[in-house]
Amino acid sequence: MFTLAEVASLNDIQPTYRILKPWWDVFMDYLAVVMLMVAIFAGTMQLTKDQVVCLPVLQSTVNSKAQPSTSGKADFTTVETTTGQGEEASMRTVSFGSAPTVTPDIPLSRATSSQYQPTESGQELKKEQKDSSGRKTNLDFQQYVFINQMCYHLALPWYSKYFPYLVLIHTIILIVSSNFWFKYPKTCSKIEHFVSILGKCFESPWTTKALSETACEDSEENKQRLTGAQSLPKYVSTSSDEGSPSASTPMITKSGFKFSADKPMIEVPSVTILDKKDGEQAKALFEKVRKFRAHVEDSDLIYKLYVGQTVIKTVKFIFILCYTANFVNTISFEHICNPKVEHLIGYTQFECTHNMAYMLKKLLISYISLICVYGFICLYTLFWLFRIPLKEYSFEKVREESSFSDIPDVKNDFAFLLHMVDQYDQLYSKRFGVFLSEVSENKLREISLNHEWTFEKLRQHVSRNAQDKQELHLFMLSGVPDAVFDLTDLEVLKLELIPEAKIPAKISQMTNLQELHLCHCPAKVEQTAFSFLRDHLRCLHVKFTDVAEIPAWVYLLKTLRELYLIGNLNSENNKMIGLDSLRELRHLKILHVKSNLTKIPPNITDVAPHLTKLVIHNDGTKLVVLNSLKKMTNVAELELQNCELERIPHAIFSLSNLQELDLKSNSIRTIEEIISFQHLKRLTCLKLWHNKIVSIPSSITHIKNLESLYLSNNKLESLPAAVFSLQKLRCLDVSYNSIALIPGEIGLLPNLQHFYITGNKVNVLPKQLFQCVKLRTLCLGQNCITSIPDKVSQLLQLTHLELKGNCLDRLPATLGQCQLLRKNGLLVEDHLFDALPPEVKEVLNQDTSIPFANGI
Repeated sequence: MFTLAEVASLNDIQPTYRILKPWWDVFMDYLAVVMLMVAIFAGTMQLTKDQVVCLPVLQSTVNSKAQPSTSGKADFTTVETTTGQGEEASMRTVSFGSAPTVTPDIPLSRATSSQYQPTESGQELKKEQKDSSGRKTNLDFQQYVFINQMCYHLALPWYSKYFPYLVLIHTIILIVSSNFWFKYPKTCSKIEHFVSILGKCFESPWTTKALSETACEDSEENKQRLTGAQSLPKYVSTSSDEGSPSASTPMITKSGFKFSADKPMIEVPSVTILDKKDGEQAKALFEKVRKFRAHVEDSDLIYKLYVGQTVIKTVKFIFILCYTANFVNTISFEHICNPKVEHLIGYTQFECTHNMAYMLKKLLISYISLICVYGFICLYTLFWLFRIPLKEYSFEKVREESSFSDIPDVKNDFAFLLHMVDQYDQLYSKRFGVFLSEVSENKLREISLNHEWTFEKLRQHVSRNAQDKQELHLFMLSGVPDAVFDLTDLEVLKLELIPEAKIPAKISQMTNLQELHLCHCPAKVEQTAFSFLRDHLRCLHVKFTDVAEIPAWVYLLKTLRELYLIGNLNSENNKMIGLDSLRELRHLKILHVKSNLTKIPPNITDVAPHLTKLVIHNDGTKLVVLNSLKKMTNVAELELQNCELERIPHAIFSLSNLQELDLKSNSIRTIEEIISFQHLKRLTCLKLWHNKIVSIPSSITHIKNLESLYLSNNKLESLPAAVFSLQKLRCLDVSYNSIALIPGEIGLLPNLQHFYITGNKVNVLPKQLFQCVKLRTLCLGQNCITSIPDKVSQLLQLTHLELKGNCLDRLPATLGQCQLLRKNGLLVEDHLFDALPPEVKEVLNQDTSIPFANGI
């Protein structure tokens, strides 16, 4: 037999789960334990003391009641049997008249055989005969034991025999039903995870700090209400509303930690300083809560399971109550038994008594009372489950009491678990809500970030860029450290992969800041910060994946001079909505777009009258529609790179102010339209490199003012004489083609300063080449040149000479006469340089303060 402790273990749950046990579940658990005690007590009593005592119903006795005995002597028989294990059975039979006298210690057989023995005391016998009466049954002990067992099973109601077991089974079912949602695998893991996170959130130092700051803010706001009418703080922004963003512009608007131009900023006193370990734990908790919410809010299995087990308990209560009430009256002390064993006993009817009847009846009434209480609690639970929508949970009260007004409402199993926790202690939900707030998470990140990135550490990361400007590059941080805005001499600020970047009013201290980079960083700005950027920012780089990442305030920077947009602008979803506001950028001069455009956005024409430089870098997408280019009459520099152009667009010939044209990395095969460039009187630089051009038309001679011509990485096999009629040409680049001969007409370019013919098939250098005495850069590498003429000494301004990759066996000693040429400007194999005369090497190794010129 099992013990109470073993059965009660079914009702055990983890101690941490107690926060999910409302008062009715706890009460029902205690009722279940009491019902277990009733079952085990009844079972113990039944196993040890339950018995039935039966006596035969004598027919003669029945008749004697109707007709009195003529002799005036009544016969009565009394039989006692005990069915207990190991106990000695004894019977007493007392008879008058002809009936024998059986002493208590003499068995029935001996008493019968001794009826003919004389009595020792006749007076005692007579006295006993007067006081006692009975009837002889002629049954021995074994027959009484047999009939008692027969009648125990036949005469007793089944409920009297199995009551303890039924109570035990019903109670176990109720216990299992109450705690099944804690044991079921698909819900147990979620509950365990929830309780673990809830406990950590409750004990986290960040929760205490956040709620404490809320209390401090409330007290400060109360003070501000009392004193606000008297004076305003000095740091209230009083800037004019001109040029301020509209109501739809995404500025920083939080109900918690507010920084606006219309409301005085409140200095919140420092309550607690989190150490690094506590900060990291709090960050991990935010991430766990976020993932747990996403996982649990998708289903309502826990809610359905709890409702299901409550319904099962209610149905079980009704079932137990209905059938148990009918058996209360069937439990009685006396029973009539008809075992149909007359051939063995000689009697057909017996009258029996059940010694446990009164105890069982009392236990049954007690059990019914417990079940009724249990059932009423189940009904109350169902009422609570369906009275309010438990699959929705609102933090409205928490939002009103704290500064975290962004705590979201939750649903499904997440909401149900929070409702259950509220029945235990509502403080748990309040503390848990802190970790659902983005404002709280951002505040934690801000504290941790400022603790890690101090002014000294940021100063160490400041460097000089290629333009000799002080630059700070911040990469993959949780935010922008406050100390950044103390770097007042900073000129360039790069923010990359900082999704929660916020630019506060302190940026107004950075008076030297002129260039800002936002790489996948949709930064938000405060009102005062926006006013500063609007008046001081000159150059802005925005790199994005989707056009929605471009901050709306970008299009309101009226003094912006340069705008660089790098990202997807040709999505069907955005339909160029990000560029609708370019018309506000009235001072924009340079627009650089690196995207996948199929046509030049018509929005760009809004700023066309102001633009002086337009750069479009495609990712290989074919640029088809270019008619809007005609409106950009003031554009001086135009770059259309990697746009899969097959010909020079005709719209370009309308740009009368165009000075530089770059059509790099397209699919241009012919440039017959080049004659139309004669109308572009100001065109000085033409870049047609990295295309598929096979020949240069003679009409190129009409571009009289051309100073730079780039035709590298094409499929040219020769250079026409027309090229050398461009008297103003200063730079000619025909590298990486298939040119085998440099025409002698090259000597007709007196102003040529840079000549690049690397990676061709040239084997002889014409002497006329050295008539270009203004040459500063001469690149002849990776050809088939076998010798360098001594006339190279005529190039007195030469600073860069590339000869590596040819078939040279020596270098001319006259290289020493090139006064500006030094070793670092001479690219040649080491053995050729070592073969030069010592005095030449000495000249080439001399230091010079003249800056090195390496092309334009």
